[in-house]
Amino acid sequence: MIKNAKIYDGTKKPAFSGGIIIIGDTITAVGDVPASEDYETIIDAGGLAVCPGFIDTHSHSDVLVLTEKVIMPKIRQGITTEVLGQDGVAMAPIPAEYAEDWRRNIGGLNGDSDQISWVYDSIDDYFRAIERQSSCSNFACLSPHGNIRLAVMGFSDKPATDEEMIQMETILDRQLREGAAGLSTGLIYIPCVYSQTEELVRLCRVAKKYNRPFVVHQRNQDEKILESMDELMHIVRESGVRLHISHLQVAGDETMRFDLYRKMEEIAALGVEVTADQYPYTAGSTMMGAMIPAWAHVGGTSRLLERLADSKEREKIKRDILIDDERESKTLNTSNYDRTYVSSVNKPHNQKFVGKNLTEVGEMTGKEPIDAMMDLLLDEENKVGKIQFYTTEECIMDHMIRPEVNMCTDGLLGGKPHPRVYGTFPRFLGKYARENELMSMEEAVYKTTKKAADAMGLTDRGSLEVGKKADLVIFDPDTIIDVATFENPRQYAQGIKRVLVNGVTVVEDDKVYENAACGTVIRLL
Repeated sequence: MIKNAKIYDGTKKPAFSGGIIIIGDTITAVGDVPASEDYETIIDAGGLAVCPGFIDTHSHSDVLVLTEKVIMPKIRQGITTEVLGQDGVAMAPIPAEYAEDWRRNIGGLNGDSDQISWVYDSIDDYFRAIERQSSCSNFACLSPHGNIRLAVMGFSDKPATDEEMIQMETILDRQLREGAAGLSTGLIYIPCVYSQTEELVRLCRVAKKYNRPFVVHQRNQDEKILESMDELMHIVRESGVRLHISHLQVAGDETMRFDLYRKMEEIAALGVEVTADQYPYTAGSTMMGAMIPAWAHVGGTSRLLERLADSKEREKIKRDILIDDERESKTLNTSNYDRTYVSSVNKPHNQKFVGKNLTEVGEMTGKEPIDAMMDLLLDEENKVGKIQFYTTEECIMDHMIRPEVNMCTDGLLGGKPHPRVYGTFPRFLGKYARENELMSMEEAVYKTTKKAADAMGLTDRGSLEVGKKADLVIFDPDTIIDVATFENPRQYAQGIKRVLVNGVTVVEDDKVYENAACGTVIRLL
């Protein structure tokens, strides 16, 4: 029994005082519960807030979950469920023939490890590997478009033939039957970027058959964002799929956000659900290799490295990054070297660059920043992470109050990470709900729990209701706040007092029970 609680149940219902009864991993009573000394465990909340466990709808713990029982930055901020398989570039399927190239392709995004297998035939294989780790958190996983394309077409940039489409549809169908939570793609990442719109339509029809969402990092988030939204509208119109936009943002002219919202409403008017997630920071984070034009990645990471090492090919790459108006998305130019930072590398002799912006890396190496970046990618075999500042507080707050939006971390876990890895959810509740009064605490809790669960189709958690799984966070609503900064990101948030996963305490003040082994793989069947 949890007693003396101020209950935020995740449904936006006004907070109320009461208790919660848990039997095994399930909530059996909420509200006015009988006092008794017969409970096996009694937790006195002391008037603090109790809410559902936070759900991270955009996680990059895909590799770390196979080597660690506890993802400390996540569980310490109250995240009890993570959704893996993001951006279309993840862990299954990975055919043996492409395993090493794929490992280097995603190393800057999801991390790297010598402790795991890099060959997974299916989502089920990956789920079983997670289960063997006996984690303390829950994990769902999307079926990644890039992996499916890899299994059928390798790193080809050619349009899929009808036969290849049938093979991709078959793999996706199997992964959804094995419990994948939806279909994800990242249309700036290799090999998703090579897909044509009709390829996405056909795959989304498979996702629609299972009522699973299409989770998309769209092709463009700056000058061509409205064209990108038109592509999503076409996909939704032709397939009927539920749409979830990853990390909603506008990186160009921020006044375009109002047209973006209008486009979202027009898609919803087609009769489908439209949702999105967001991290509450003015900088993003991804792999540095995403700055290299798509043509240079054709054939895989091995071919990319060959091109970076060839002086003529490198000049073509540099020209495309800085000059070519036909690029889908410009992510680097001379005006934002100072706003683009190296966040992670693998090799010890390159650690000195972590936390430095590209101007500084250029000065340290005596090279132009763009050449310094390409040399670093070449030396690190593409396994470089970055942080890039691109937006304003005003813009992210406008995103935040949109009814479609829930919170996520989108956190890369290596090196000197983005502070969102450690602070997203406490920052949202403490800074934006409490201090800025942008919304009520009830609304903020909803956007971190039930709203997120509904977007991902997680029906057994996300609210404090009878029959739901007992994922809970006890926090102090007066003190909850993030502490992590860009300068010192590896700091745990304040105000999180206790975290329970499936009825078992994992966090108690500053103590973490790493052997709790109470997490589960969530298969949507």
